[in-house]
Amino acid sequence: MSNPPIFMAAALILVSELFLVASGMVVKQVSSDLPTEMIVFARNIFGLMLLLPWLIRQGPGAIRTDKLRFHLMRAGVGVVAMTCLYYSWGHLPLAQAALLKQTAPFFIPLIAFFWLGERIPAPARLAILIGFAGVYLILNPGEGALNIAVLIALGGAMLGGLAKVVIRRMRDTESPQRIVFYFALFSSLISALPACFSWTTPTLVQAMWLLLMAMTSTIAQLLLSKAYGMAPAGQLGPYTYASVAFAALFGWLLWDEVLALSSLLGIMLVIVAGLLAMKPKAEKVLASS
Repeated sequence: MSNPPIFMAAALILVSELFLVASGMVVKQVSSDLPTEMIVFARNIFGLMLLLPWLIRQGPGAIRTDKLRFHLMRAGVGVVAMTCLYYSWGHLPLAQAALLKQTAPFFIPLIAFFWLGERIPAPARLAILIGFAGVYLILNPGEGALNIAVLIALGGAMLGGLAKVVIRRMRDTESPQRIVFYFALFSSLISALPACFSWTTPTLVQAMWLLLMAMTSTIAQLLLSKAYGMAPAGQLGPYTYASVAFAALFGWLLWDEVLALSSLLGIMLVIVAGLLAMKPKAEKVLASS
C-alpha cells in the first residue's frame, strides 16, 4: 500500500480521536445534571437525525441490507458499551476514561479462546499481560477501595470489543454510512426505554450540549470507519492512543485533573501493550479487531 493512503488514514484517525474526546468532554459537562441513560439516548436520537439528510439524498437503496440481524446485535451490545463509556467519562479523569476504552482489543483473543477455542499467539499473550498489568495500576487497589467507575469502563471496553467483531462480519457488504445509520436507528430504539424511566427534561442549554455531543460522536464514528477502510487496522492502531494525550491535556486545562503516578505508569503500560499488539503475529488477533 502506498504512503499517501496511510498518511490520510492516520490523519483521519487523529481527527476522529479528537472529536471522540470532545464528545467525552461534553458528557463530563452534563453528567452531573442528567442521568447517563438520557445522555445515551440523546446521543443516538440526535445522531440519527443528523444522518437523515444523507438518507434523503441517497434514497432507500442506501440502507438496503441482508445483514439486519448483525446490525441489531451490534446496536444491542453497543448501547450497553456506550452506557458504560459515558458513565466513565462522567466519573473518571478524561485521560483514564480514554485509556480504558483502548483496552477493548485485549478482550477479543480471550473471548475467542474460551468461546471459539482459537489459539492466542505469544505476542498477543504478552500484550494482554502487559495491558492488564497497566489496568491493575490504574485500578490502584493499594488505596484500599476499587473505583467502580474503572470496572464499569472495563466492562464497556469488553462489550465494545464484541461490537467490533460484529462490525468486522459486515465489512464485506456494508458501507461505513450504512453501519453508522443502523447503529443510530436501533440504538435509539433500544436506549429509549431506560431513558424513559430516568427522564429529566433538559434545559435549552443542556439540549445544545447534547446536540454537540451527538455531532462530535457521529463525526468521530464516520471518520474512524472511513480510516479503517483505507488502511489495515494494525498500521493505524498506534494513532488511536492520541485520544489519551488529548484527554490528558483538556482534562488538565479545564478540570485541573492531575493523574497519580500509579495511573501514569498504568497508562504507559497499556500503550506499550497496544503497540506490541501491532506486531504481525498479534495483529491478526488483536489489532484487526
